[in-house]
Amino acid sequence: MRISSKKYYIIAGEASGDLHGGNLIQAIKRLDASASIRCWGGDKMQAAGGTLVKHYRDLAFMGFIEVVKNLGTILKNLKFCKQDILDFKPDVLVLLDYPGFNLRIAKWAKEQGVRVVYYISPQVWAWKENRVKMMKQCIDEMLVIVPLEEAYIKNKWNWEVTYVGHPLIEEIAKKQAAYSPLVIKDADGKSNTLPVIALLPGSRKQEIEKKLPVMLEVSKAFPAYQFVVAQAPALDASFYETFTRPYPNVSMVNNQTYDLLMQSEAALVTSGTATLETALFGVPEVVCYKGSEISYQIAKRVISIKYISLVNLIMDKEVVKELIQREMNVVNLTTELNKLLNDVGKQKQLCEDYEQLKHILGGGGGASDKAAAIITASASQ
Repeated sequence: MRISSKKYYIIAGEASGDLHGGNLIQAIKRLDASASIRCWGGDKMQAAGGTLVKHYRDLAFMGFIEVVKNLGTILKNLKFCKQDILDFKPDVLVLLDYPGFNLRIAKWAKEQGVRVVYYISPQVWAWKENRVKMMKQCIDEMLVIVPLEEAYIKNKWNWEVTYVGHPLIEEIAKKQAAYSPLVIKDADGKSNTLPVIALLPGSRKQEIEKKLPVMLEVSKAFPAYQFVVAQAPALDASFYETFTRPYPNVSMVNNQTYDLLMQSEAALVTSGTATLETALFGVPEVVCYKGSEISYQIAKRVISIKYISLVNLIMDKEVVKELIQREMNVVNLTTELNKLLNDVGKQKQLCEDYEQLKHILGGGGGASDKAAAIITASASQ
């Protein structure tokens, strides 16, 4: 059954939001073929049928210091976004994660009488939990993708939110079904024949500059492996080549992270959504975080969680090793990577934990369709 055409304004501010936003737009279009969709996001949302207003590469600022430095740009973006929403007059505003920006828009939009659906909740259970009071007042529908979020918000804040499952489950299943081997070139441009280690240094220049040099140094200890850097789609190869050029067993792939993971023996992964993606592909990983010292010291004082990776947070135990700030060094990374490649007992335990992780996240997928059904119904209210 199709509903009448409606106007949707969707805001995502990062690569992961673009991925889920693209799938969401496709699902909305299946329910409302003539839907008018205006969005902030990236190439995937645009390809799915959204009219792209701002690309996430112009929005992604990481860390407290970086945000302060770019405050003028952020404020200009907020002002522009508000006016663009007023001009478009959407039936529903859909916000995907990206809380620093999106919660400000949510509060403003509610004051304007715009209906607000938040898909992929801010991690209020990790820090700034007092935001929930404001969120309850300005968000009409909250859709969460991790079971612990649903339990936490309902039990602690008496707010009925909807768990739709994790969209990565469906995305990864779709990718695995269509798998064909990725041709990886070595530094000389020849087809690689060595086993592969994936390097996922993040999607923002600031974080890549901090972490990639350390990851690359590790390659020296494993000459029998080809280390392959997953480039962020929004960054040029020349940016990465300034780091990778001195390393003979290092190469790159662009916009092929999932293909890379499907044929990797192990991975060094920046904290964030990529840690969960890597686990759902069944790849042993070491989680890496390294930011500016000031940003790190501030974060330590305001974030109240035991782990930084989604894998460990969801499982509530250390499934994957986390190396944070000064602990993220060449010696520690080399030691942990060696364990992943050679410790059979560790490999077996990881497989068992990864299967349990998939079960917790709702195995069967369908998150995008469930979210789209709620969003299209909300647009009709």
